[in-house]
Amino acid sequence: MNESKTPQDSAIEFPCDFPVKAMGLASENLHLAVMEIVRRHAPETDDAALKTRSSSNGKYLSVTVTVHATSQQQLDAIYTDLTAHEQVLMAL
Repeated sequence: MNESKTPQDSAIEFPCDFPVKAMGLASENLHLAVMEIVRRHAPETDDAALKTRSSSNGKYLSVTVTVHATSQQQLDAIYTDLTAHEQVLMAL
């Protein structure tokens, strides 16, 4: 049986606030790059939605942006752009 996924198949109910996390080598502008990508897909995202955390040795930085997500397609587009960025090593 071939079942196609519909938007209702998502475990997430939209709209909702959803934390998007990206990790990369610590740099002065990683958080700016992540925010620029998020705002490409969720322009209303406020600066207060951004949180950063350094690894214990300071080599890596995690950037979390809480996005007001309206669809799975919107989140997929954010993750696609984040993982394509050269400074982002991982996106969760």
